[in-house]
Amino acid sequence: MTRLQVLVTREVFPETLDCLARHFEVEANPSDTPFTPAQLAERLSSKDGALITLTERIDAVLLARCPKLRAVCNIAVGFNNIDLNACQARGVMATNTPGVLDDSTADFTWALILATARRVTEAEQYLRAGQWTGWKLKQFLGVDVHHATLGILGMGRVGQAVARRARGFDMNVLYHNSRRLSAEVEKSCHAAYVDMDELLARADILTVHTPYSPATHHILGAAQFAKMKPGAILINAARGGVVDDAALIEVLKRGPLAAAGLDVFENEPALHPDFLKLTNVVLTPHIASSSEATRRRMAMLAAENLVAALTTGKPPNLLTPPA
Repeated sequence: MTRLQVLVTREVFPETLDCLARHFEVEANPSDTPFTPAQLAERLSSKDGALITLTERIDAVLLARCPKLRAVCNIAVGFNNIDLNACQARGVMATNTPGVLDDSTADFTWALILATARRVTEAEQYLRAGQWTGWKLKQFLGVDVHHATLGILGMGRVGQAVARRARGFDMNVLYHNSRRLSAEVEKSCHAAYVDMDELLARADILTVHTPYSPATHHILGAAQFAKMKPGAILINAARGGVVDDAALIEVLKRGPLAAAGLDVFENEPALHPDFLKLTNVVLTPHIASSSEATRRRMAMLAAENLVAALTTGKPPNLLTPPA
């Protein structure tokens, strides 16, 4: 019997390939060089399924060249690289990897909060450049995190995990979400619901955890930044495009924001070059979920989704409506 064929678009872990190889003929990409759209379409044209990442765009143009394709399984919780309507129209199942990265992403959000508030990367660069000549009372004065007001925009699984961690800093936690959480969840997170304007006005530190969609494109831009308190800090470990990067750069130059910690960017990896000219921003290359244990779980969950999609038609994390 001819085995189904699948493509793994980027480098993954050995156990991920082993899982897939028990069921399918696997074409892997151990070089980890991203495919161009034309290369991706060529390789997928004869495949039944694909294990993909955020670097691969799955849209109607590509799907038209892939008549056999039945499933695309993202190694990510986000899926703005996949046109779900186009997939549904062609009967292609799409999946993601929710849940397994929540705690690691929340941990990293706190790494950004602390590094930004206490100017860690700026101070390290100063030291490494040989500029430190001794202790000074006013050197690299930062902002206290303890007892501050933490604002959370987007109170899903990651936002809730961030809120729970805030208890250790005795913070006042406010949140805004597309819909209010239950009283039970609010109590477990020690968080109070407020409208968007109040969140912006009261947050000392505002952290973003909304998915990217047309509805959330530039949900934070010049108009919203103008409503934030002087000296506030913005953290974004969610998705590029949720924040208007050009507008953010302007308020980091002139106020009211004091600083920002960013793991995601518009048009990444081609981030706005003016970010590199600023000293009051902490920049990391989209690594919020990048602990080894979590990335291994993400890849394996994506593989399990692909196996289920092509063998039973019922993957556990289906994004497109069932056929």
